[in-house]
Amino acid sequence: MSLGAHLVELRKRLMLAALALLVGMVVAFIIADPVIHLITEPIRIIADKRGDEFSALNFGTITAAFDMRMRIAFSIGLFLSAPVWLWQIWAFIMPGLTRKEIRYTIGFVVAAVPLFFAGCYLGIMIMPHVIELMWSFTPEGGTNFYQAKEYYDFIFKLMIVIGISFVLPVFLVALNLAGIMSGRAILKGWRVAIVIATVFAALATPAADVVSMLMLAGILIVLFFAAAGLSLIFDRRKHKRDAASGILPDPV
Repeated sequence: MSLGAHLVELRKRLMLAALALLVGMVVAFIIADPVIHLITEPIRIIADKRGDEFSALNFGTITAAFDMRMRIAFSIGLFLSAPVWLWQIWAFIMPGLTRKEIRYTIGFVVAAVPLFFAGCYLGIMIMPHVIELMWSFTPEGGTNFYQAKEYYDFIFKLMIVIGISFVLPVFLVALNLAGIMSGRAILKGWRVAIVIATVFAALATPAADVVSMLMLAGILIVLFFAAAGLSLIFDRRKHKRDAASGILPDPV
């Protein structure tokens, strides 16, 4: 294909992806109320515990409520339309890939997508504990006015950060398959990985929420060792193939 034909193809793919996102946003906008009810559950728990009816989600401007719904619609619409826009990206780059690269890319997506959503789900599970813990530092007689924009941004960023952290072990396996890092090299860094996972968990969760921190750090450490183990298996298979083809001498 010529450069012009590639640009026409790219425009078509982008338009289909944008259309899918728009449809997803419309659906998400309709179901925004249950989502808002879910993410504001910690606020209602806090209000019941303190008996403070003033602890609530606060919309400080005329358009704040609509703005929050649009943010929710975009975020959920992006997830709902993911199969379509991921396929459009894949369909655009696939003709330029070798059969081996296609196989690796499919494996990467199949592993990364569920892990990302699992991380987002864990973020939703941790979120109420984080908010309640932060509320516990409010002095007696104080009232919590949660600004809608900042409240939603906190929850969204928490989900995204934890979701991405769950995908990082897949990148380690991808580096191994690309021949950049061996399984032994990945495994040798286990001490550094534990420190990084612990520090990340401490930054992603409140300092006083030890349970959430340990749970997140533990899952990340398990995923790291799973990636290292899988890389060692791939290295062993590659070594056997090379030995069988005569590239490497047979082990004594």
